[in-house]
Amino acid sequence: MTIYLMAKTKVAIATLAAFASVTLLSAASAQDLPVTTAQKATANAVAQKGVPLSELAADAPDRYTVKSGDTLWAISKLYLKTPWRWPELWGMNLQQIKNPHRIYPGQVLVLERSNGRATLRMEDGSDGTVPADLTTVRVSPKTRLEPLTDGALPTLRPSVIEPFLAEPIIIDAAEFAAAARIVSAQEGRVLLTRGDRAYARGQNGSPLLDDQAKEKIYRVFRTVTPLKDPESGKVLGYEAVYAGKAKLMSSETTSEETDSDGKVSAAIVPARIDIISAKEEIRVGDRLLPEPPRQVRTYTPHAPQGALSGRIVSVYGSAVENAAQNQVVVINKGTADGVDAGMVLAILKNGGRIIDKQDENRPLLKLPDERNGLMMVFRTFDRLSYALILDITDGVRVGDWLASPR
Repeated sequence: MTIYLMAKTKVAIATLAAFASVTLLSAASAQDLPVTTAQKATANAVAQKGVPLSELAADAPDRYTVKSGDTLWAISKLYLKTPWRWPELWGMNLQQIKNPHRIYPGQVLVLERSNGRATLRMEDGSDGTVPADLTTVRVSPKTRLEPLTDGALPTLRPSVIEPFLAEPIIIDAAEFAAAARIVSAQEGRVLLTRGDRAYARGQNGSPLLDDQAKEKIYRVFRTVTPLKDPESGKVLGYEAVYAGKAKLMSSETTSEETDSDGKVSAAIVPARIDIISAKEEIRVGDRLLPEPPRQVRTYTPHAPQGALSGRIVSVYGSAVENAAQNQVVVINKGTADGVDAGMVLAILKNGGRIIDKQDENRPLLKLPDERNGLMMVFRTFDRLSYALILDITDGVRVGDWLASPR
């Protein structure tokens, strides 16, 4: 029989785009995420609205076939000058889709222009026609299982963000000082790596205990680095550098020994830990923090509701002050300032100061700050957040300003 190899139909890319989420669990888990009332309200609010033609990218294609390796952010950049406005571009169809976390390679997007506005729909073949660029293939009937969960597209490439969800952590100095620490290694070793045995103990009267009921995994962190506000110089938090993971093998206990004079002395027996992964060499003195429960993390790229300004505090994992595209930076705004995961911010290049030599008074001029790119917040703390640099036209530096992209 003859079949047409067409895009998977009846999946509303519009709704997906409105909620545009990436989860760092399995794709199957992502598709089990519920559609919230707020998400439905957002979808309905922008349904069929579209964007002004002036917002379209100059070379926005009339038709585009989604490919493996695409991301929703990249597709949005293909069509829009301002990619965070994609919910307004895509037409909505809540009747066709019950879950907004599905988009697959092979789906065909069609750009429609009408009355000065543009919308994007998915070509579903409902009119019985077959797009010219799709191939007719003759096959024999057979049973085939093809899990739709395997090929779902993320908002951004998970590999870019995923390590930073586990690696950096912002804590206060007191919390870090109270964390368990590695006190020794076997055979007098100084540096540890995967497969090595080490010994650790708790702090402040809280020994490391293995309750036998559940495997206990700890993240290993290096000494903290203070993160200061570029404006005030105030310490906003401390960044602990991730070194690896360790598994608790036995509890911390005590041992009593009696010497020849009959005097009894007690000694602490540290807990045994095994290093199960190492990003860098682990050392005696490094701290242990419990592995937190794995969470479903979704990101809905959006601009701030109101005016917001901030500064870049540091570049993660680098001793230099310059950052490039796809690098992670720390900014001086957090949940206390209304920042949440998925917030998109514009990066501003600080305008230089020059002397107007053509004016006899030689006044000092401060050139305007110019937009240099975009970043997306993906992990927040009270007064600091981690953000991924999405696009830049020039180098990004510690101290650069941030603002709403609108």
